[in-house]
Amino acid sequence: MRELILLRHAHAEPAGQSQADLDRPLSAEGLAEAEAAGRWLAEKKLIPDCVLCSPSRRTRETLEAVLGAIGYVEQRIEPSIYDATPGTLISLADTHIEVERLMLVGHNPGLERLAALLHSGQSGDYRGIPPGGVAVLSVPAGTALEPGVAQLSEFWWP
Repeated sequence: MRELILLRHAHAEPAGQSQADLDRPLSAEGLAEAEAAGRWLAEKKLIPDCVLCSPSRRTRETLEAVLGAIGYVEQRIEPSIYDATPGTLISLADTHIEVERLMLVGHNPGLERLAALLHSGQSGDYRGIPPGGVAVLSVPAGTALEPGVAQLSEFWWP
């Protein structure tokens, strides 16, 4: 089995008057959520082999706080995660099919719809991943991602 870890960014500050959405930082609450997510991942020994992260400031700050708890892992900023559809996320994850434990750090609705699609086979059948939430999906090794192929093995939120 391989694992796909979906980490939604933690709570962010509202956009300022002329601030781009990409530049929104984590709030104090969000920083605490991200640190808690990192501690949970470390306690569960869910340390990714590789992390792909949206370029937004809030996702990068979430990842930085998580790495403070789990330690350094291979990571890369992946612009296509920002505003991604489940199809875009599946294509991206499938380019890393050899990675045993891949983490995507991104946004809703893409992440929550991806989790629903991989687990239940329907992207409209989702309950949501709250800010700072983590969904862990188990997929048979060497299997391409497709609707209904994964088991939801863990779910956590702050």
